[in-house]
Amino acid sequence: MSRVLLVEDHERLARLIRKGLMAAGVGVDVCGHMGGAWAALQQMPYQALVLDRGLPDGDGIFLLQRMRQAGVRTPCLVLTARDALHDRVEGLEAGADDYLPKPFAMDEMVARVRALLRRPVEFQGLDTSGGDLTLSAGGNLLRCGRERVILAPAEVQIMQLLLRRHEEVVRRTALEAAAWGLGDAVTPNALDVALHRLRRKLSAMGSRQRIVNVRGLGYALRCGSGDEALQ
Repeated sequence: MSRVLLVEDHERLARLIRKGLMAAGVGVDVCGHMGGAWAALQQMPYQALVLDRGLPDGDGIFLLQRMRQAGVRTPCLVLTARDALHDRVEGLEAGADDYLPKPFAMDEMVARVRALLRRPVEFQGLDTSGGDLTLSAGGNLLRCGRERVILAPAEVQIMQLLLRRHEEVVRRTALEAAAWGLGDAVTPNALDVALHRLRRKLSAMGSRQRIVNVRGLGYALRCGSGDEALQ
């Protein structure tokens, strides 16, 4: 399932947008301010961003500019009550991919988000690689040499984060947020089950990469000969 970050401080509107996107089969995390949104973007590889301009901690355009300056290419739909031409131009020049003035029809908003999610790979980003592994951009195909395996949705999000931070330690909470979203209720051992399945798939592919448990810190994808915990 594709996952979108919605940055909207109007609670009722945020609920309506989330409901509309979820009905279309799109997962949604909601943040009401730029600070929380920036933190969420560091934890999860979202496939699209729906961004309001009028936020409690400033103009959403500042978040978009920060993203683009940091090399974050996540497609972005800007929502705003500002309908003047120069406002739309300002948003597009800041890196927005689409612009929708308020009020809007929910069907149109959903259609525009789905259009962003269908964009060709060159606009969605590149394959994610680490060691001898490559995860297809926007897909669920993990490759190791000539070997291929299909990953479940949660496994895709976990593997993408581990590959993006290859050799680095990723905290358990960050992996859970990547796989199931911020604030979503998951069983205590859900991550352990997903990691066990990923380890089996890596082994079956003959990959030299291992998901290791770094005690007290988190997990890392590293080249090795076993799944031993590191001190």
